[in-house]
Amino acid sequence: MQKKIILASSSPRRIDMMKKHGFDPIIKPADIDETLPADIGMRDAVMFLALKKALSVEPIAENGSIIIAADTVVYKDGIMGKPKNRQDAFAMLSKIRNTSHFVTTGVALIAAGKNDKKVFCDVTEVFCKNYSDDEIQAYLDTDEPYDKAGAYAIQGIFGKHIDHYEGSFDNVVGFPWALIEKELQNFY
Repeated sequence: MQKKIILASSSPRRIDMMKKHGFDPIIKPADIDETLPADIGMRDAVMFLALKKALSVEPIAENGSIIIAADTVVYKDGIMGKPKNRQDAFAMLSKIRNTSHFVTTGVALIAAGKNDKKVFCDVTEVFCKNYSDDEIQAYLDTDEPYDKAGAYAIQGIFGKHIDHYEGSFDNVVGFPWALIEKELQNFY
């Protein structure tokens, strides 16, 4: 018998990935304050936020169900989350142009009502091509960049500006499935 899975996210990408792998999660988006402690590192930041999201959903979860929460950031000379506006998105995309950056996703798994939890992260290095300011502006005219860490979707329109990556593609999408699947096995 498969346990109930609660996804503490409203991310269409995370929901689609769960369904693609045969899960039909209960969607309970976490509503948390995402303020980070001062001087926190990239890996610790995403794991801190993922755990905070999972814990925020636990009180409404049925005992024994598994809560999955994730948080993704882009790192290039500092942590970049989702852009606040067009100007912020332009600055992010300019910063990662013609260079590499790191995408880190933290994941928290909690067995509701038990003491079982696992928090981990995955890191992928992404190398961008040298695209122009006009190409950035054209991309910003789409809806794609505004709800994504680093202001881009590797699996979307922006993918043509990616030269290559080292690590997990799914991690860059925001849900490192191979690691999640491995850790989920510990909860069954």
